[in-house]
Amino acid sequence: MANVAVVGSQWGDEGKGKIVDWLSERADVVVRFQGGHNAGHTLVIDGVTYKLSLLPSGIVRGKTSIIGNGVVIDPWALLDEIAKMREKGVEVTPENLIIADNAALILPLHGEVDRMREEALGTAKIGTTGRGIGPAYEDKVGRRAIRVSDLADREVLEGRVERLLLHHNALRRGLGTDEIAAGPLIDKLLEMAPQLLPFTGCVWRTLDDGRRAGKRILFEGAQGAMLDIDHGTYPFVTSSNTVAAQAAVGAGLGPGAVDYVLGITKAYTTRVGSGPFPTELHDEIGQGLGERGREFGTVTGRQRRCGWFDAVMVRQAVRVAGINGIALTKLDVLDGMDALKVCTAYRRGNETLDHLPAGQAAQAAVEPVLESFEGWSESTHGARGWADLPATAVKYIRRIEELIEAPVWLLSTSPERDDTILVRDPFQD
Repeated sequence: MANVAVVGSQWGDEGKGKIVDWLSERADVVVRFQGGHNAGHTLVIDGVTYKLSLLPSGIVRGKTSIIGNGVVIDPWALLDEIAKMREKGVEVTPENLIIADNAALILPLHGEVDRMREEALGTAKIGTTGRGIGPAYEDKVGRRAIRVSDLADREVLEGRVERLLLHHNALRRGLGTDEIAAGPLIDKLLEMAPQLLPFTGCVWRTLDDGRRAGKRILFEGAQGAMLDIDHGTYPFVTSSNTVAAQAAVGAGLGPGAVDYVLGITKAYTTRVGSGPFPTELHDEIGQGLGERGREFGTVTGRQRRCGWFDAVMVRQAVRVAGINGIALTKLDVLDGMDALKVCTAYRRGNETLDHLPAGQAAQAAVEPVLESFEGWSESTHGARGWADLPATAVKYIRRIEELIEAPVWLLSTSPERDDTILVRDPFQD
């Protein structure tokens, strides 16, 4: 049986939460492998909405859920999320949630410096969530991060904090703000530690044992391919690798552990924050997509920018992320539109491009080449079979498959879990 990695193929917000929840019924283990609590996955189950940021989506289904070493963890945010899930009747215990003991922590100082730097950038800001994810990854790469396992040893923790503050206090002086004393921070960490440590374990070994035992593993990504730190619209990206290759690294397994990559793809395009967006619509059509699609960030509440489906960008994500097939989401948001358009190429001056260039100025300069489609007046909301779809909707889907060079394996027609059309089961491929 295949192990499946689920990744976003656009700028995030593609509907990964619902798809992972839907697939989790077929999985034994669900693993988050990158990002932090800047991610927002919304599940709607029997009319009840669950909003997850750090917890893997499988937790709602009672599956073994793992937060891998590739994730940066705000422990207070995680404990708060656990409490909220328990209030909704979801069981979260050390038996069904395991946190990698070698994962790096996000501290309050990370969020502070994140927000201060964004404010200092003014109109040139990146558009981060301000939750400290970037600074936490910087400390991890700089070999000064506090890791989960450090919470179990006061002497080690004290040394780590001193090293961390040597860097951060110099940074804070440069930003004109107060320095941080080590003592109160150490006390706060040690006060929290007994609540977090029971959940921690050797994740790579747990996953390796499960794989050898034939268990199905579902790797859950956050954000999207075009927010990847290397392959996205740099510098308007997140601070981690969001493509499927990170699933193995961020969970502690070899690359052979991922058998199939499913790219979650919205039937139109959205983006939160700053950065290039070739197909963005600044008119009533874009506004209508946002209203019908309820395009507000799960984590930040910020309104998402909306535009036509960008096949060039998704085809690039398919190749870079190694996507085998896609789950097309929010098709029902297009219901009732007289005409639709899809970007099939970019134009920059007299040049036609079949990919998004790496340079910031080049990305900002491209214009979309659009192909028009007839819309449909019938409702696709809640459809659970191809026969329930209008012929023009099927034609739209088939053309998308041609342009992105990847098949549609799943089709989502509402936020509800069961409103899903399965073409082929990735776990069986």
